[in-house]
Amino acid sequence: MDIGNCSSTTEFLLLGITSNPAMKVALFATFLLVYLIIVITNLGMVTLIHMDSHFHTPMYVFLSHLSFCDLCYSTAIGPKMLVDLLTKNKPIPFVGCALQFFIFCIFADAECLLLAVMAFDRYKAISNPLLYAVDMSSKVCSQLLAAVYLVGITDALIHTSLTFRLCFCGSNEINHFFCDVPPLLLISCSDTRINELAIFTIFGFIELSTISGVLISYCYIILSVIKIRSAEGRFKAFSTCTSHITAVAIFQGTMLFMYFRPSSSYSLDQDKMTSLFYTLVIPMLNPLIYSLRNKDVKQALEKLKNKI
Repeated sequence: MDIGNCSSTTEFLLLGITSNPAMKVALFATFLLVYLIIVITNLGMVTLIHMDSHFHTPMYVFLSHLSFCDLCYSTAIGPKMLVDLLTKNKPIPFVGCALQFFIFCIFADAECLLLAVMAFDRYKAISNPLLYAVDMSSKVCSQLLAAVYLVGITDALIHTSLTFRLCFCGSNEINHFFCDVPPLLLISCSDTRINELAIFTIFGFIELSTISGVLISYCYIILSVIKIRSAEGRFKAFSTCTSHITAVAIFQGTMLFMYFRPSSSYSLDQDKMTSLFYTLVIPMLNPLIYSLRNKDVKQALEKLKNKI
């Protein structure tokens, strides 16, 4: 369709999680608690790692950026969703919609890539601990983090520019609780084949490369651990990876279910529930997983609590 024939869309209407008034108050209370936990735990993790010099190592630097990503993309979505649960009309300006998706895409992609970088970091730490400080120097860590955010920004720019140049000449109601690409494509009256191809190729490449990176890293980690003679040493080596494995399994499992399930099983309601999980539940779980399973973090939190 000719872009010049498109009527200008100044705002969208988000239909939200549910239209049932009886459920809205309960959902508001639940997700307000979840969002507060996200802010407190992730901000606390970033602050703790920044303030305590014992945590100024690559593993914890990457963990602080993971918490930062969780905090950013959940904040891009959570507050607006909470407000919408208490209001009848749920408008979001066209520019606001584009900005919300742009921020979400940057930090969701960055988290995906960070999990692969963290697997590589564990491989370096376990396979050759004597050279770990050299292999994972501050310069290398900075370069890896720069690459993570550069890929996130580039991907976000591509999808945002492709999506928000489309025509929305019919309904402006988005059957979702935030501005995501799939529900936006459903209400567009333009040809969306390029958008769908971009989602499949770019997201598919990011998922394939990150999952492959994690799997290859853990194959080498297992081979390195097998060479450790003492059972205590093998257990200690594996224990440093359990939190990361848990986080990868939850995040990547959700992403694969969200974007790679058969089209015949797709439904908007199921899409909303899955989106809720990776936009709010996972950012709440990640700092809990790393703090509850990490002895150093628990000890640092205990010291901080005693000082307070």
